Amino acid sequence: QVQLVESGGGLVQAGGSLRLSCAASGIIFSINDMGWYRQAPGKQRELVATITVSGMIRYADSVKGRFTISTGNTKNVVWLQMNSLKPEDTAVYYCLARGRSGTDYWGQGTQVTVSS
Repeated sequence: QVQLVESGGGLVQAGGSLRLSCAASGIIFSINDMGWYRQAPGKQRELVATITVSGMIRYADSVKGRFTISTGNTKNVVWLQMNSLKPEDTAVYYCLARGRSGTDYWGQGTQVTVSS
């Protein structure tokens, strides 16, 4: 099992920045990649950014150039630096850890609200 604890959400004005953190514990050696998804009211959960243990990164087109995903040396912490935030970035952001077996572990979610 892998447990994920997220932090860093909040309320920010358009153009501002936030940094989300996600710390994994448990069987972290089984993790192949970590990342962030988000879900806005009335919409499906969507990918924001992911990073594999080998460092391969993927971003949603809507956040390229504004968001940066990174991990620590131990690979059990993932951060999402969000700059130039827009109202359409408002959503609950969820941390994901995907195991090598394909099992997905989700965090509890953290609210990000961007006011115009």
